[in-house]
Amino acid sequence: MSPDLLSPLASMEGVPSAYAAARDGIDAVLRDRGLRRTSPETTAESLLRGAHASAVLEGSTATLADVREGAGDEPARDAVRVSTELLGLAPALSRSPLQALARIHALAAAGLPEEQRGRPRDAGAAERLRGVGDLLTRPTEVPALVVAAVVHAELATAAPFSSHNGIVARAAERLVLVARGVDEKSLVVPEAGHLALRAAYESNLRGYATGGRAGVHSWLLYAAEAYAAGAEASPLRRDAE
Repeated sequence: MSPDLLSPLASMEGVPSAYAAARDGIDAVLRDRGLRRTSPETTAESLLRGAHASAVLEGSTATLADVREGAGDEPARDAVRVSTELLGLAPALSRSPLQALARIHALAAAGLPEEQRGRPRDAGAAERLRGVGDLLTRPTEVPALVVAAVVHAELATAAPFSSHNGIVARAAERLVLVARGVDEKSLVVPEAGHLALRAAYESNLRGYATGGRAGVHSWLLYAAEAYAAGAEASPLRRDAE
């Protein structure tokens, strides 16, 4: 049997309790606020908020109102384009993750030449991308939130595509939560959690890339906090206030 590569990460000091608390917070929002009122419109609103937050993290200056009106700048349009097809890729993420990731990039990078869309930028990037695919298909008992956090960081720091790697990483993270049953209707807004904690988000990604085991540890603890913030950003939570 192949070793569970994520298990040592999920058992780092403070990680089990942080992720248990984050999952409890997500479950509370989905159960207490949403089960009786969930609608396709609520999912669409969550995806829209996520697209806006992801675009801002990518450099967009568009407001949420701009995005609602379809009047956002290029990064906003790229992120919205991804969001409109994202949930349909959930089955592929489990069966053929490299195809799903390639499709996410092709949607985000629709303005680029065809030969640059959905393809790794070089052989080294292709190898890193295969590693992410392996993480998504290898059996694991690690919590899905931990898988999502590692997939996000791997894609964001490896930058396997020629562009739009941040948008791809955040979209893949959301899709892991959907595909692995944490948030099947995609009502949590993890992208908004990262935007709310932007300075910590960016510094912890740098630490993941260069800080060795300590950097990975810090990223995982940070991501649990971001998921809690993403639950608070859900349309369910806001509508209930």
